Amino acid sequence: MVRLTAQFWVHAYLARLRLQDIPAFVVTHGDDSAGAILVKLNTLNGQATVFQRSFDLMSGERQWIMLAQGPEAEMDQAIARQTDRDPDLWVIEVEDRSGRSLLDEPGLAD
Repeated sequence: MVRLTAQFWVHAYLARLRLQDIPAFVVTHGDDSAGAILVKLNTLNGQATVFQRSFDLMSGERQWIMLAQGPEAEMDQAIARQTDRDPDLWVIEVEDRSGRSLLDEPGLAD
């Protein structure tokens, strides 16, 4: 199975969000080839959820899991700690009052 580069996946994800009129932007530009990706879903009410991609060793599947959820300021601090430890990390912020991230749609776990 061919693995997509991080940069390609991020650009495709942003395009898919744009098609649904969901604002999103790159907060931190990580390594173009193999950087890990965090998605912060900001519901614009002071709350946020952070997702990361996880690899299931038993099934070989990739899936998005919730890393943390709570007040936006606390989520920003958690993300800052992650980026301090991993300079290759990508951070994407999605802003949607109804909580749509599209991460559960087919094709986005790849």
